Amino acid sequence: MSETKEMLEATVKGLQDKIGQLNMDLKSKQQDLEDANKPVISSTVMNVVNDAINEAIENYNFDNTDQYELDFSLDYDGKVQAETINLTDTYELMEAIVTKVEKQFNIIEELDTTEPDNHKVTHVEKII
Repeated sequence: MSETKEMLEATVKGLQDKIGQLNMDLKSKQQDLEDANKPVISSTVMNVVNDAINEAIENYNFDNTDQYELDFSLDYDGKVQAETINLTDTYELMEAIVTKVEKQFNIIEELDTTEPDNHKVTHVEKII
């Protein structure tokens, strides 16, 4: 009886290990599928992009109070405090980042190779 139990326990353990391996393989293939249509970028280029974004944010003037919306409240001591601070003018920050990143590259116009006339691309989709 104990041999049967030991064999069943070994079989269960083996199957659990196999299920674990199959789950890891599934996750890997799902990630490969998700990445299949993404454009390829080298780590060097990604570092340039990251550095440009960091520099743009570090050099951005966050002191302009006109671009914030503040909600005030009173705390328990009767002191006025800023409860929430919202950056309302995100366009300027986004523009500073995009400009800084664009300055790092020689950007060329792509041709639409899916069309017979290979005209310039006029529609670009953003992948998030």
